[in-house]
Amino acid sequence: KNTMMRKAIRGHIENIPNLEKLLPYIVENIGFVFTKQDLSFIREKILDNKVAAPAKAGAIAPLDVTLPAQITPLGPEKTSFFQALQIPTKITKGNIEIINDVSLIVKDDKVGASEATLLNMLKISPFSYGLTVRKVYDNGTIFEPTILDVKPEDLRAQFVA
Repeated sequence: KNTMMRKAIRGHIENIPNLEKLLPYIVENIGFVFTKQDLSFIREKILDNKVAAPAKAGAIAPLDVTLPAQITPLGPEKTSFFQALQIPTKITKGNIEIINDVSLIVKDDKVGASEATLLNMLKISPFSYGLTVRKVYDNGTIFEPTILDVKPEDLRAQFVA
């Protein structure tokens, strides 16, 4: 995919020489978003479109996951599963109740098979995946997306002060 994007950009460099500035940024899993709308609005739309994702064994956790105290839909036959993970439980009305909040997964650690299975059994999808904006290209200029956070009133305040 990246090779095709580089080839397409090189094919248009004669007409738009500034496109060459994009070539060093075509690395890893990247895509382009083309728009004629307000860049801040588009960035917000991109960041808002995240999809919930289940924990997968062996994946690196992007955030801490805490299992809240709750009555689960699981029956007493699954008690040994919780004991193996050292999660304090009791049986309430024929279901397993988690007594205290439990820190299940720590950020940047590998997700274990047992933790992933437990979260899937409880139908908890703790992670989310989506696109991030790495760079912004506008009229031949490449800049950081944080520039889009600067509002005209911020600039006025800088000059008045």
